[in-house]
Amino acid sequence: MKIEQIYTGCLAHAAYYIENNGEAAIFDPLREVQPYLNRAAKDGAKIKYVFETHFHADFVSGHLDLSAKTGAQIVFGPNARPDYDAVIAEDGQEFAVGNYTVKALHTPGHNMESTTYLLIDETGKGHGIITGDTLFIGDVGRPDLARHVVFELTQEKLARHLFRSLRDKIMPLPDDLIVYPNHGAGSACGKKMSKETTDTLGNQKKTNYALRADMTEDEFVNEVLNGLTAPPGYFPKNVVMNMKGYESLDNVLKRAMRPLNPVEFEVTANITGALILDVRNPEVFAKGFIPNSINVGLNGSFATWVGELVMDINQKILLVAEPGQEEEAMIRLSRVGYDHTIGYLQGGYAAWVAANKPFDTVVRISAADFEEYYNAGVPVFDVRKESEFNAEHVVGVTNVPLKTIYEHLALFPKDKKFILHCAGGYRSMIAASILRQLGYGGFADVTGGYTEISKTNVERTEYVCPSTLL
Repeated sequence: MKIEQIYTGCLAHAAYYIENNGEAAIFDPLREVQPYLNRAAKDGAKIKYVFETHFHADFVSGHLDLSAKTGAQIVFGPNARPDYDAVIAEDGQEFAVGNYTVKALHTPGHNMESTTYLLIDETGKGHGIITGDTLFIGDVGRPDLARHVVFELTQEKLARHLFRSLRDKIMPLPDDLIVYPNHGAGSACGKKMSKETTDTLGNQKKTNYALRADMTEDEFVNEVLNGLTAPPGYFPKNVVMNMKGYESLDNVLKRAMRPLNPVEFEVTANITGALILDVRNPEVFAKGFIPNSINVGLNGSFATWVGELVMDINQKILLVAEPGQEEEAMIRLSRVGYDHTIGYLQGGYAAWVAANKPFDTVVRISAADFEEYYNAGVPVFDVRKESEFNAEHVVGVTNVPLKTIYEHLALFPKDKKFILHCAGGYRSMIAASILRQLGYGGFADVTGGYTEISKTNVERTEYVCPSTLL
């Protein structure tokens, strides 16, 4: 069967493309739809359907723009209540894509509208299941992300729905079916996903804790809910956008692609109160940046961290990027609903320096220097996730997960030195930029983070395998 997984690493997101006999379908597309249009054009195919497995929380889907550009019908499963035209499939309803068949299997639990799509080839044989956030490789979808958006259900009730969906709809299917999930490792939609992005259903029945044959419903509920942390704050906002609709990405980019010279940039920031978002790599940012800017580098989980830390999804944003990377940053912001970029610094940070504008820096130290400061009693703050910290950490340091930094500002001393680190330096530089914006000055960041610190002689706890990666 002709199926292609289109994977986007920074969101740990998988969309899917199928084509047969000149007709194509896209499953769970991202906001920018041109790659899907290009893929169909390569086959000379017309996109007939855009299938959605559920109202996504971690990204804004491209279903509306894709439908508008191609005339494709949008398909959701039972219980979906979008504020726009869409086919609401019945459980078991079939759709023809060329000589292929796509069968909707209602699998509530992650969300009440969650639907798995069974792919059947031209011979009538089942090929695979596109599971959305119902079943991942090594995990299942969290039942706590969007429970209050439409249906007033507790996470326990949703977990019980998920148990029944897995047992009644998924596990009875043939073992040779390929599982095609919506996410892989790194997504916050599950707690311990595999790095693999496909597998056979038979192997998942053997290895996935949630598909254990002898598991009772109560055991499932306890295991699936154990280890969950608060979901990112932008998740419910993305669900609403996916339900109610959103502005075309073309319009968002047209408004955002506004080059500003340093004077115009500075005036615009002052007049609008826009957030200055510097998307350069951490090591470059540390050497010089516009005062009061926040660093979230494009080379990491950029969109996710913006969503975690920029509380207002309607926040006006001004970008500082390496020249040529401005549009990429704008697209990645729009993937999580941040549609209000109002311009960028033309020529990048180099133009700011050339204009003799003021700048700031962050001190970075080596792991060897860290060892010296640590032994001298300088306070250390580890901004990795709690699960990472619990697995292994430097003895005596304070854990302030980056996502909670605004809640724990009182822990950071303003009148003496302290040190920040994460796993490799990406998240700690985000933390450093936030603290610098808030007036903290006497700190340093560790180049290479815990990865390099672990090579020194500082005292560390014994490694404990984590039960969750959240």
